Amino acid sequence: MNEHTLAQQIVLAAVADGVRIGTAESLTAGMVASALATVPGASAALQGGIVSYQSDVKSGVLGVDRDLLAREGAVHPDVARQMAEGARRVLGADVAVSTTGVAGPEPHGGQPVGTVFIGTADTDGSDAVAFTFGGGRAEIRAQAEEAALERLLEAIQRTTAARGQR
Repeated sequence: MNEHTLAQQIVLAAVADGVRIGTAESLTAGMVASALATVPGASAALQGGIVSYQSDVKSGVLGVDRDLLAREGAVHPDVARQMAEGARRVLGADVAVSTTGVAGPEPHGGQPVGTVFIGTADTDGSDAVAFTFGGGRAEIRAQAEEAALERLLEAIQRTTAARGQR
């Protein structure tokens, strides 16, 4: 499935159940929010996105723990999780997704090129998943975008199912 089909599914699912979406992107620098915004009607679900390329933005805007960033660096599952939590809180979203990782060409903070963490946060909590992607910088970023969209769709489906059970 490509990012355009995923984005369309996400927007349709979110709009159908009134789910508000937010993004916090480092590695993808707005690609996920942009993919969602290309879908007609996205404004009914997409609250906004924060590009948090620098650690100061991750901590100052999204509330990522400064000690965590100093100790582990920006490419870490807990950073991804806290970025998603921050986006959900700051943007007033029901569900948020985040991306952080190393697109290259050089390793960063002790993490090899291709290391990516995708975080999600919703009303039931937050988590992060690790990925290892191959290719050059553009390919790694594109794979991260698609993985983030897939994780976002899963989070929306969980949120929708939870609402149905209440």
